[in-house]
Amino acid sequence: MTHINERKNKHLNEKERYQIEGYLKDEKKAWQIAELLGRSERTIQREIKRGTVTLLDSHLREYELYCADTAQRKYYEKAANKGRNYKIGNDHEFVEHIERMIIDEKYSPDAVIGRLKLEGSPFKTSICTKTLYNYIDAGLFLRLSNKDLPVKKKGKKRTYRKTRVALKNLKGTSIEERPKEIESRSEYGHWEMDCVVGGQKKGKSVLLVLSERKSREEIIFKMTGKTQECVKKAIDSLEMKLGYIKFTETFKTITVDNGSEFLDFKGIETSIKRKVKTRTKVFYAHPFSSWERGTNENTNKLIRRFIPKGSSIDDISLSMIKYIENWINNYPRRIFGYRTANEVKVA
Repeated sequence: MTHINERKNKHLNEKERYQIEGYLKDEKKAWQIAELLGRSERTIQREIKRGTVTLLDSHLREYELYCADTAQRKYYEKAANKGRNYKIGNDHEFVEHIERMIIDEKYSPDAVIGRLKLEGSPFKTSICTKTLYNYIDAGLFLRLSNKDLPVKKKGKKRTYRKTRVALKNLKGTSIEERPKEIESRSEYGHWEMDCVVGGQKKGKSVLLVLSERKSREEIIFKMTGKTQECVKKAIDSLEMKLGYIKFTETFKTITVDNGSEFLDFKGIETSIKRKVKTRTKVFYAHPFSSWERGTNENTNKLIRRFIPKGSSIDDISLSMIKYIENWINNYPRRIFGYRTANEVKVA
């Protein structure tokens, strides 16, 4: 007999109960279902017994059938008797909203709950973020499990040692000369710029990502290569779209790392429309100091929900990139009380 290393302290969830119902309709035995689900045969036998109901056929003859709905209801009742009061109960619209926002819209549990509280939830159920994580852990959702979460749970916060590394041979302006008031994020118009790359040997296309420090607004370009020429072309296109005056008002400063694609500071700073005019000011962060561009770092994690590390950016359409940009700009941020970048920008 095959030995099953059953998950400890884990109850059967609703999805598994529907799987059991389907397997029984396929005339599978309890031991076969146990192997398929990675559970002990005894667990499956007990579950079948608990969830079996007596029904009448068209000739008014009794027959027994395992019913996942009945089994799940009994589980809720049993849990309630033990003092575990699951607030979601029969609020199916609330459950469907949670599943849709996390699975389809790629929200975190905290973003879903925070936004509901900000807007005023239309549902009869109200829970906190921690409770939602507990419900997901307990397997109370049919479609949703931990594997669907962008980040399971927060671990120990990463810390950075703020060591200063000399910017040797740098012809541009160091971040050390950047006005200190930019650190406060009180003024709109100060940006961070970075590149998001695809997997090795999976094409040359990269994303140029601009993140506004105050609002967390995001602008994303797809570039054919990680070069100075491509970066300048993208920034030029922004100025052509906005016009010189609007561009200078919007992009007061841009902070970048020391990647070779960003070393042409004159090309980035000089206007394409007014050749002798400066359109922005570029500052260079210290090497190995990603904490100096924290907005970029955090936003890139959101992009990775759609474009995992190692995947090809060549295959990502321009319409998809625009969708990701809009999604980020309309994503609830805890730091803003679950308002979005677009809402903060116009506030």
